[in-house]
Amino acid sequence: MSGRLFRYFTFKQARNCYATVMLVCILLTFSSCNDKESDHIQPTCQINSLAIAVNDQLWSGEIGDSLRKKFAAPVDGLPQEEPLFTIQQFPIRLFDTHKTSHTNLILIKKEEKSGYRLVQNRFMEPQNLVIISGKTIPEILSYIEKNGDSLVEVFKTTEIKRNQDLIKNDLLSDEKIRKKFKVSIDVPSTFKYVMVKLNFIWLKKEILSGNTSILIYKVPFKTLLKNDDIITNIIEMRDVFGSRYIKGKDNNTSMITEESYAPYFDIAVIDNKRAYETRGTWELKGDYMSGPFINYAILDRKKREFIVIEGFCYAPSTSKRDLMLELESIIKSVKFL
Repeated sequence: MSGRLFRYFTFKQARNCYATVMLVCILLTFSSCNDKESDHIQPTCQINSLAIAVNDQLWSGEIGDSLRKKFAAPVDGLPQEEPLFTIQQFPIRLFDTHKTSHTNLILIKKEEKSGYRLVQNRFMEPQNLVIISGKTIPEILSYIEKNGDSLVEVFKTTEIKRNQDLIKNDLLSDEKIRKKFKVSIDVPSTFKYVMVKLNFIWLKKEILSGNTSILIYKVPFKTLLKNDDIITNIIEMRDVFGSRYIKGKDNNTSMITEESYAPYFDIAVIDNKRAYETRGTWELKGDYMSGPFINYAILDRKKREFIVIEGFCYAPSTSKRDLMLELESIIKSVKFL
């Protein structure tokens, strides 16, 4: 009798436990259905990619040409032409199968309803979903032309944020940088300190096809503001530091700004501070090494100096767009302490 009773309660307890588990699962499922899809889905696409849902007939005509002109234009400052974004086009009927795998997504529809919308984090986070519709091809083209440049910036900002989120997973200690320059910066642990001087730090990451580097130093106001020719002053500044610290295997070689390519210059804002952005190519004087660089001279008004952070890469046998985006993402993580 006691054995049968024991088996009875064991079975009853198991059945109750099963019922409890099932109830919890149902409640969790119901709860998740009420959450945004973006809370659970992360992007699986490559960095600097753009998916465009548009029917083949429109893609092969003026609309496709306009989209390629805006979003596959060459990246500034690279020695070889590389597109801003790697574009994947697919027919609209396949939109549902692609909507949760792309960070940047454009949907083009030719229909009676006309309009332009930018929806962020609709199906996952982060995500930029752009919906463009028009009755006629000229109407669709006008939306692309009007909003294309601003969308490039939106997409690029999102890609930088994606890079920064990845970098945060495994950081190199920036204690040496904090101590010397009173700034913090998120540098992945794949970088190593290769030179630490009184007013100069060089970090380097070895990659399969070469290496990428970050330089940090500071200069007084007068170095860049001694006259109105700021771009020339920046080139002179980086050539001085390059000649002093960046050498090849032969000590007579040194890094300078390549003269045959005019650098790209712009004004940026980093950590709420004005910054001069310069992109161009460097070369090793007396050697055959070269590559792209991106230089930010960040204005520190309180100390009347510029904190200069530069990223450059040497990768002769591979594309450099994504390498330079990682360096830009690192630089833009800087915070003044």
